[in-house]
Amino acid sequence: MMISLEREKLLSELEQKIGHSFRSRALLDRALTHRSFANERLDENCRHNEALEFLGDSVLGLVVSAWLLERFPELSEGKLSKMKAFLVSEPSLVELAGKLELGSYILLNRGEEKTGGRRKRTLLADAYEALIGVIYIEGGLNAAERFLRRELRDKMLSIDPRSMIGGDYKSALQERMQASGASVPDYQVVEMSGPDHRRIFRVELRAAGHSLATGEGRSIKLAQQEAARIALDAPALLDNIIAGQAGTPGVETESDCLSTTDGESQSLPGPDGDISARGTDASEQEISLDPEDEAGARGVAATDF
Repeated sequence: MMISLEREKLLSELEQKIGHSFRSRALLDRALTHRSFANERLDENCRHNEALEFLGDSVLGLVVSAWLLERFPELSEGKLSKMKAFLVSEPSLVELAGKLELGSYILLNRGEEKTGGRRKRTLLADAYEALIGVIYIEGGLNAAERFLRRELRDKMLSIDPRSMIGGDYKSALQERMQASGASVPDYQVVEMSGPDHRRIFRVELRAAGHSLATGEGRSIKLAQQEAARIALDAPALLDNIIAGQAGTPGVETESDCLSTTDGESQSLPGPDGDISARGTDASEQEISLDPEDEAGARGVAATDF
């Protein structure tokens, strides 16, 4: 697909932010092309960024793993894995994408545009990984490592292995509530959106009869972790609920529930059809339609570049 002059100027602007000059603007353009945009232009041979995202996910994991081992050679595999999970997590990538204003460069169709696609967390994280993939293709591992060390430097230098919970926010929340004598948190899938091959699940976290937070992810497990992370980021509300000071149990207000939303979704069936999991048994009861379920992996099935 031909790149317009206006689009060339935007890509040049992004290059300056990234600090990398791409030999193939077409490849950079593809890294920023969402499936919704490409599917409407099949006759123009327009290709989306999912294969590049798959590659970028692997490169990111390799660079971060090697860097962590370099910084903490004596730590156990478990500690290193938790720190890696934190650094490569969706919230971390969304933050990095935000600093580059990556959402303003992504190509979307009108439907995605209307539903706030440029602010969707999953979409931003995907585009950021696709960008890593393109840098690797053009400059090899050294170029990708230079980029990631610059991007992740502050996070890496501030990481504390002693307090690291990695991406296991559910366990951290469970431990906090149990230590306070509170009831076991309950996670329930309330909505889902997206095509069958890329479902987005929305999970509600309830505690002590209150809706505490909602989270979204490509699998139920990831959505549960996101909901727990949001709850942990609001200690005042969490403490009130634990102490029984958030109002009458079972009665909710808009302020009771914290959430991140990625646009339009569609409700699941009623109570008989709801998918739910409670406490630490969530992973055993979980039903997921996404292959990324295990260990929070973010890649997609590989296709030809």
